[in-house]
Order: sequence, then C-alpha cells, then structure tokens
Amino acid sequence: MNLNALVLSLPTHNSTMRMRVWRALKESGCGVLRDGVYVLPQDAVGVLPRVEAQIKAAGGFAMTVDLAVKPAQAPAVRKLFDRSADYGELTQKLSAVSKTVAGMGYRKAQTAVRRLERAFDKLAQIDFFPGESKLQAAQAISALKRELREAYSRGEPRVARKRLRLVDKREYQKRLWATRRHPWVDRLASAWLIKRFIDPAAKFAWIERPEARPRKAVGFDFDGADFTHIGNRVTFEVLLASFDLEHDAALTAIGAVVHFIDVGGIPVGDAKGLETMLRGIKQKARSDDALLAEAMRVFDHLYSAYLSATRN
Repeated sequence: MNLNALVLSLPTHNSTMRMRVWRALKESGCGVLRDGVYVLPQDAVGVLPRVEAQIKAAGGFAMTVDLAVKPAQAPAVRKLFDRSADYGELTQKLSAVSKTVAGMGYRKAQTAVRRLERAFDKLAQIDFFPGESKLQAAQAISALKRELREAYSRGEPRVARKRLRLVDKREYQKRLWATRRHPWVDRLASAWLIKRFIDPAAKFAWIERPEARPRKAVGFDFDGADFTHIGNRVTFEVLLASFDLEHDAALTAIGAVVHFIDVGGIPVGDAKGLETMLRGIKQKARSDDALLAEAMRVFDHLYSAYLSATRN
C-alpha cells in the first residue's frame, strides 16, 4: 500500500483559505496522519496537488510527498479512512425516514430518499477500504427505495410463476395494448419496444386497475397480464425473450438499464442519466400519451447510441 501525503502550514491570518482547504480535504476523504499532514491512497490523489497550489498561492507552505506503507502498518492506515461511523449515522437517518415514508406524501418522500441516496453515493466515493458498514447502508438504501415504490406505486406487478415462451409476432399486429396508468421506466420502455420492434401500429390503453383492461387488449406489466415480470426479468426483458429480440445487443443493453432502474440489481452506468431524463419528462407531461411520446424519443436516441457502440 502506498499513500500520498500533503504536509502543510496555513497562514494564520487567512481564515477563508483555512476553511476552503479544510473543506476540500474533508470532502476528498483525506485521513489525518497528524496535525498538518493529510494522506490519501495513491489512486485518489487528485485533490492534493490542487490544494498544494492554492496554499502556496496564499503564502502558506505545502508539499506533496509519497509514503510507502509497510504491511505491518496497513491496519493502522486503514483506520484513518474508516467510514463506519459515517455509514452508521446515515443508516440511522434511513431508518428514521423509513418509519414515516408512507405518510409524508410522494413528492416529499421521493425528495427525502433521493437526498439520502446522494449522501450514500458521496460517502461511497471516499470509502477507499469498504467493509460491512457500507454493505449494511446499501441494503438499507435498497429497502427504503422498495418501501417508497410499494407505498406510492400501488399495482406494481408481482413476479409471475409462468414460464417464458416464444410467441408469433404476426398474432400481435394492430393490437390494443393495455398497461397501468402513470407509466414509469419499465412500462415506458416496453411500450417503446412494442411500437418500434413488435407492433408498429400499436395503440395503448392506460388503465386504473387490471380489471379495467379492454376486451381483447394485450396486457403488459400488471398482475395477470400477457407479458409481465417472470423470474428475475422485468417486463421489458420478458418481451425481448418472448418475441425473440435478445439477439439485438443494443436492446439487451437497454434491458439492463431498465432492469436496474425498475428493480435494482447490478448497477449500470447509464441508469442515472436515463432516470433523470424520464423524471423530467414525467413532471412536464400532461397525459400518459404525451409522456410516452417524449419517452419514445429518449429511447430512440439511447438505442441509436448503443447500436452504434456495438458496430464499432
């Protein structure tokens, strides 16, 4: 293990500089070796040269040096970066929100959950030696997000026990497709997939509850629907498999993003960006049809980008 250390002495008269340096070092996750000596693992040293330059420009002393850590010293060094207390504090906040999330209203609950998720992400970025405390906090985040969905997304489909089966696309042309109102990522992505790759003439009905499905409509993403969650697959992935579209690498990549946003699991780099875009569209759309129309453009661009990447 090797470290980079910043040895510094700040001008006593410049309180603004002292606060700026302290904040930068704290946010970067520096360990304090002793007063005036701050350390970071070598693969996380971006902030130290910048702070060194700022201190020198303000008339202080600063020097960045390399430190070689002996194996016997490694446990003590890791303690300098121990985030257990921070994760513990965050977990307590998660627990407090969990007790009230169902009664605070969707907007307020969503804001609270997002704020805590950002706090977790920020802490994880400076957790250079993650351990059990990070895992527990991550599990608490996932549990809270699940509680939010369950409290305010009534009607989310349970996992169906039926088996996946290939279907004949010719039997699903010029059909009316029904799903729940106020669609979110899985329903939006599924509707896009249906319109672009399964039934170009598809019409959509947004229903309040499964019993309201129009006669002869093809249902998707609700309990008892023709196409819904099966096993560990979300509806979009079930449609891919059912209509033999899994050979398309770009569609499979979109499926991974949709899966992570909808039910969690293996993180996908593009998930946060897509989720942010869809949330913005959802807030502005005046109807479910308008929401889908805007989301179609987003998924068109995402598909084009993934398709281009598979060809290069």
